[in-house]
Amino acid sequence: MKRREFIPLLGGAASWPLAARAQQRTLPVIGILGSTMAPEPNAPGVSAFMQGLKDIGFVEGQNMAIEARWANNQYDRLPAMAAELVRARVALIYAVGNYLPTRAAKNATSTIPIVFAMGADPVQLGIVDGLSRPGGNITGVTNLASDQLQKRLQLLHDAVPTAKVFGLIINPDNFGRTSSGGRTPVELARDAVSGWRGTIEVAQTRTVGDYDAAFASLAERRINALATSSEALFGSGQERLVALAARYAIPTIFAAPSSTKIGGLMSYSAAASDNTRQAGRYAGRILKGEKPADLPVLLPTKFEFAINLKTARTLGLTVPPQLLAIADEVIE
Repeated sequence: MKRREFIPLLGGAASWPLAARAQQRTLPVIGILGSTMAPEPNAPGVSAFMQGLKDIGFVEGQNMAIEARWANNQYDRLPAMAAELVRARVALIYAVGNYLPTRAAKNATSTIPIVFAMGADPVQLGIVDGLSRPGGNITGVTNLASDQLQKRLQLLHDAVPTAKVFGLIINPDNFGRTSSGGRTPVELARDAVSGWRGTIEVAQTRTVGDYDAAFASLAERRINALATSSEALFGSGQERLVALAARYAIPTIFAAPSSTKIGGLMSYSAAASDNTRQAGRYAGRILKGEKPADLPVLLPTKFEFAINLKTARTLGLTVPPQLLAIADEVIE
């Protein structure tokens, strides 16, 4: 894919109205509504979605087109962006990031098909009627990210068995009873650490600019280890998070595997690229005539656990052999 062909996907609105441009087209248009900053063309999530479309026979510029709106983590922009895509009469909306793009798209249209890729439970949020029978015009892929938080904390405890006070960073703007059991990430975290008589200290961040204050606050509360919740904001600002974890010498487990590659201690999550590729396939199938109501919401089948041994040594940690044995990737 040539970069100039990808500019509409990354850059948002061009210099003349989207609705007017849409009238000029003969190709079906997929509107992408994202909660984060516009990714690079070859970013894993973007590439996987486009590959999923290609699996079904759709290639941008040949038999479909892309229009994207990225909220740059400013979630209050999402409703207007969703409405703009609806006015443009896109053939389908792909809502990606946290659950807020999907909610904005759902509020904007009951007729245009919507495919989502999110981490929350769409049933608990009232986005779909059920996982096997979503109903209406919406379906997609969820990795049930909140449910993975307990596993993340268990892995962190295994790596730092002496830890008793655990930190948790959340984004309160993407926060609620969004696990499969209808519980908040904080409730799940407290349950997890109670098994080894641990406690949880919570720090809230709404922007990358809040990270410094969050780490300073957690350091004052003398946390022994830290976990981040699965949140699109933490992916787009992962370099800063990793740098702060190193500055304060806090063993930290992240959600995104890419965080470990740039120096984070550990990461654990559902395989995001696999999820977004599945979302791309669903989008392609709907463009070919299938109905969202007939496509069950997909759950994760692949998970990724990575350890950075260089970071472990810097922190003075000896990673137990049982953790190394189950890691999908060990960075020396």
